[in-house]
Amino acid sequence: MKSKLNQILQIRFLLLTVLLITTNCASSQSSKKKDQKKPNIIYILADDLGIGDVSLYNEKSKIQTPNLDKMGKEGMKFTDVHTSSSVCTPTRYGILTGRYNWRTPLKEFVTWGNSPSLIKKERLTVAQLLKDNGYKTASIGKWHLGLNWSMKNDSPEFDHFSNKSERLNFKNIDYSKPLKFGPNDMGFDYSYMIAASLNMPPFVYIENNKATMIPTKITERSRKKYPFSSWIKGDVADDFKHEEVLPNVVNKSISFIKENANKEKPFFMYIPLPSPHNPVLPIAPWKGQSEIGSPYADFVIMIDDLMGTIFKTLKEQGIEDNTLVVFTSDNGYATTNDLKTLKKEKHSPSYIYSGYKGSFLEGGHRVPFLVKWPGKIKPNSVSDATLCTTDFIATCADIINYDFKDNEAEDSYSMLPLLTNKGTFLRDATIHHDKYGVFAIRKGDWKLIVSPNSGIAASGKTKIHKDISSKEILYNLKTDVKERNNVAADYPEKVKELKDLLIKQIKEGRSTSGKVQENDPIVDPWPQADFAFEK
Repeated sequence: MKSKLNQILQIRFLLLTVLLITTNCASSQSSKKKDQKKPNIIYILADDLGIGDVSLYNEKSKIQTPNLDKMGKEGMKFTDVHTSSSVCTPTRYGILTGRYNWRTPLKEFVTWGNSPSLIKKERLTVAQLLKDNGYKTASIGKWHLGLNWSMKNDSPEFDHFSNKSERLNFKNIDYSKPLKFGPNDMGFDYSYMIAASLNMPPFVYIENNKATMIPTKITERSRKKYPFSSWIKGDVADDFKHEEVLPNVVNKSISFIKENANKEKPFFMYIPLPSPHNPVLPIAPWKGQSEIGSPYADFVIMIDDLMGTIFKTLKEQGIEDNTLVVFTSDNGYATTNDLKTLKKEKHSPSYIYSGYKGSFLEGGHRVPFLVKWPGKIKPNSVSDATLCTTDFIATCADIINYDFKDNEAEDSYSMLPLLTNKGTFLRDATIHHDKYGVFAIRKGDWKLIVSPNSGIAASGKTKIHKDISSKEILYNLKTDVKERNNVAADYPEKVKELKDLLIKQIKEGRSTSGKVQENDPIVDPWPQADFAFEK
């Protein structure tokens, strides 16, 4: 009897032990799974928003942006972030690929609404990277990276890199057919885009690589109705109203968040806003709300308020704590956007910096950059590290523990060490590009602009800077933040050091460590880079 009782007790003990082990393992696995949960990632890109237009950056700002200010205070404010170019398309290419745009055939300026895709089929994008690693991905807003349109009657596809006269030719586009190559072929599960800037035709919405409506009319701008609005004459669809594009982008973004919140898959959203790029189109209730009576200021206030609705949606959906949000701009402020009124009211959209959109000066490419990630980023953090917008894809790769191949993200450095205060941020130098294709390189306090005349000459433009006749321009940003004193003659060793580094990074096809890569083939001569290939 005792023997049988002992056996029963032993069996019970073993069952209890197994149960405890199983429970602990399950708990451990659950905890591990919770700890390893990937964050949702949202990248919001304003269009032509100056660093001084966000009041968190500008203590004398006449435009208040409380929602963006709150985002910065709840996360990290970066003070020294630069777009890879001072105009739209090149910066967007760098954000999505982690590669400088001038490694492509685009050596200056931007693509157009009917330009072919600047991103090639074999090029890794941040969307494809995240999709391959379990993310649901979306691109909602302004594309402006070229699209491969379907053509009528076997007409040849556009090739603006060799034939620029075709920029406003839309007659052979077949809007009834899907794009031959677009956002959905680059890793985006969902896309809702306009082809280029809000002032560039064709004026159609493109949802999942197909126009939502076939254009039936030709639109022309109306300066009488919108004093600071201008757009190029071109095809327009019945469902396209210029003043409704920004609200539509935000509404589509909110819908995507609600549909994908708290799902098994995390999501990545790229939200390139169409504003405050010209045409400046504030609508009620924001129209006329700014203190300085500027439509541009109204437009910025409208953007800030709509960003607040996105942040509010994240909180209401219960995913705020597991979502990394980035807010920045594609370049500096554009002077076409009511600069006269802003100057009169003593509002500086470039803050303390010289230059505006298109310039190699700081105001052309130094941008607001705010990052919020509760639990990972300490509130009220400020970083003075020098970053480039190409660094986004490497940061995402670091978050998901992905190692790049040699031909991926050649100019991207992870900023995760800065966000989490763990590890070392590796970027040593940053290359800037202006709208004419002029090169500049920044390292520490020093900034060198090389052969500025070559870029101006290539574009047939007149002089735009007092030092433009110099072969090299050297500024010490620590002592001369407004870039007024060219000290190249005083520091020839520094000029040589920076120029040699620039040449090296141009020729090697990368600025990160790794195997040397080829830049894309050059269609036309590249006078802006002659200094790198001199014999």
